[in-house]
Amino acid sequence: MINWNQIEAADCAVPADRPMEGMVRILSDALADPDPQIRDGAPHSVLSAWIERGVIDEPRRLALGNEMAARFAAPEVQARTFAPLVLDMLVTRGDFKADWVDAFERWYPSETDLRGYDEELGWLHAVAHGADLLNRFGCHPEVDPVRMLDLAAARLTAPTGHVWNQLEDDRLARALARVLTRSDMSEYDATGWLEPIAANFGSAHIPTPVPAHLTNCLRTLRMLHLFADRGVRPNPESEPVALHHREAVKAAVAETLDRIIKR
Repeated sequence: MINWNQIEAADCAVPADRPMEGMVRILSDALADPDPQIRDGAPHSVLSAWIERGVIDEPRRLALGNEMAARFAAPEVQARTFAPLVLDMLVTRGDFKADWVDAFERWYPSETDLRGYDEELGWLHAVAHGADLLNRFGCHPEVDPVRMLDLAAARLTAPTGHVWNQLEDDRLARALARVLTRSDMSEYDATGWLEPIAANFGSAHIPTPVPAHLTNCLRTLRMLHLFADRGVRPNPESEPVALHHREAVKAAVAETLDRIIKR
């Protein structure tokens, strides 16, 4: 039996007496395990390190990405919600397949289990993990950024009874802001994705109590307005980067908020 805690403690050194194929299989299975100590523990750290360092070769990485894309349709929530983490690792490493984007696009707005944390399953974080992958895809040169902005709008307008309470709104706003730093979008591209949000929430009667998905949307847009005003950091050590159509985005977000809350 492989002791992943020992491997993690040894700076993720690769065991010499184990075939890589088998170890990747074990790590992949661990990232869908219902035990949070397994799923979010040493196997996660080891897999991330081995992908980043190229310990896992490209064919195995691509096969792993295909497996994660298929996992978006898994019956177990923790399998679905940890798939974006692994895909994020792979795309960061430089691996990419258009099929992965397609699978993510089908899953993200349709996921119904939006709990951030569960006492038994631990962290699930569908919205936040999805936001991180949306960020990664949205900044990838082979992905149309408008596609990811529209996907975020679909997630924000999808009905749910769960109010995000584990910083999911902040993570999604940051992802949107990062995508909006791309310079290959027109002003309309950078703001047009807000139109279905305004149409969805701004024209219909808003019941009392306020629907959870509207609360989630408003919080996300407020944080996006802050990022548009101040810029967004690509990573914690970097300086903030301005959104490409900064003033237009600020104005469009403010107008959308106004159209919704004035009702």
